[in-house]
Amino acid sequence: MSAAAGPRPVSIFDVAKRAGVSHQTVSRVINDAPQVAAATRARVKDAIAELGYRPNRSARALAGGALKSVTVLTTDTSLYGTAETLRGIEDAARDAGFSVLVSVMDPDQAYDEADLLGRLPHDGAAAIVIAHDETTVRAMRALHERQPGATVATCGEHQEDQDADWLISLDDRTVAARATRYLLDMGHRQVHYLAIPGTAGRRTGWSDALAAAGIAAPAAVESGWSVAAAAEAAAALVADPAVTAILCGNDDLAFGVLHAAHRAGRTVPGDLSVIGFDDYPLAAYHVPSLTTVDLDFRGVGRGAFERLRAMLEGGPDPRPSWRSPELIVRETSGPPRQ
Repeated sequence: MSAAAGPRPVSIFDVAKRAGVSHQTVSRVINDAPQVAAATRARVKDAIAELGYRPNRSARALAGGALKSVTVLTTDTSLYGTAETLRGIEDAARDAGFSVLVSVMDPDQAYDEADLLGRLPHDGAAAIVIAHDETTVRAMRALHERQPGATVATCGEHQEDQDADWLISLDDRTVAARATRYLLDMGHRQVHYLAIPGTAGRRTGWSDALAAAGIAAPAAVESGWSVAAAAEAAAALVADPAVTAILCGNDDLAFGVLHAAHRAGRTVPGDLSVIGFDDYPLAAYHVPSLTTVDLDFRGVGRGAFERLRAMLEGGPDPRPSWRSPELIVRETSGPPRQ
């Protein structure tokens, strides 16, 4: 014996009948189309509220309404900062009734303008670029030049553009300088830098702080993105007993340094202080817990979507809703041995 059927879901046609309009007019109201009289729009919204109608995205498309979407371009979605930024975009987009398309690019491939535009559903489509390396920075520039009214980017690289209405930036340059000064103030005579590809702001902040203290910056040690790459790149650096403090381009690199220090027989923070970047969730639970810089990637993602939505719909520019970068002091930093 089959169970009794529940009440039939309210449809767009029920709303149209209650409001005394066509279902196409209901679809226009649902999709915020401009060509609807104010009185009619109000009548439709009243009917939606009375009936408790919840628009189905597929039904909206079938009824003639355009599905709202935003395409996010980036390279590596496994990176913590990228993943959290994407999550923030998705959260805000879902709340606004937008779908999110993600286009992942190869960081080792050169893309021309046609390649980039081909990743969008149509010319002029809404786009957000999570820019953290050369490939995504080029994409950010190209899309902004081609469609400035429909492109927003998240990027800490280009501080000269930080006031631009299409760019959402975290000032990692200032907080990198703060982290470097923190190590110097504890008595370290030099601070070395283990660099990830891109994120020039962090490297610049580190060298600025050393210059302000009258200290010549040593050559930055270049690394890839992974813990393994960092452990290999930092092996010679951590083996040098004269090296007492290292600022790392992100937390994965810091974990690689901690591994290399363990293999070299150097204690942290007794022999070596280490600071990371991004405040990856594992940082607080690693032993020893990692001193790092907290960056509100998810808040930046939400802010990027809200900025894009304001550009598309002509609303006021939203106020920043993300936290400022902050140095989180834990157990991997301390004064040098005397």
